[in-house]
Amino acid sequence: LSSFFPRVYISGDMKFGGKLNEYIISGRKLPTERDPKPSLYKMRIFAPDDIVAKSRFWYFIKKLKKVKKANGEILMCSRQCEKSPTVVKNFAIWLRYDSRSGTHNMYREYRDVSVAGAVTQCYRDMGAKHRARAGSIQIIKADSIPANKCRRTNTTQFHNSHIKFPLPHRVNVRLHHPRFTTRRPTTFY
Repeated sequence: LSSFFPRVYISGDMKFGGKLNEYIISGRKLPTERDPKPSLYKMRIFAPDDIVAKSRFWYFIKKLKKVKKANGEILMCSRQCEKSPTVVKNFAIWLRYDSRSGTHNMYREYRDVSVAGAVTQCYRDMGAKHRARAGSIQIIKADSIPANKCRRTNTTQFHNSHIKFPLPHRVNVRLHHPRFTTRRPTTFY
């Protein structure tokens, strides 16, 4: 029976394995005689590469402004880089996602060196805690926020200037020593 029906692979869902990047995409409807100067639409998209970013742009623009890829064009697709990638910042992310029971809005906070890293954390977190697929998550807004605006205890616990990360047990890597020995290792200092 399967030989009569060709296999169809639907590539509509966004899937990613690595880190997401931030893209700024501008597009518009193709100019016509009725509308010689159509409106320009600019969108901030988080995607693993520019191909997926353009696909997500058409997905959102079709829902919001009734412009299809067939009668539209992308004028600019540029990858955005973080201005200060060595400083840890607090990021707030507003999103909506489709679960098995309905559509939900959500606010989440993350600490990362870039907004793309924070959104990547968000996608992983949503997949782990809420079983949300990447294609069903829509990032509404992602912004850097100051420490006094943070709401979640998971974020505010790192705002202590005297924070310490003790290393109570460490295992020494002893090269040129036997792997199995009769003495127990000393792991504390």
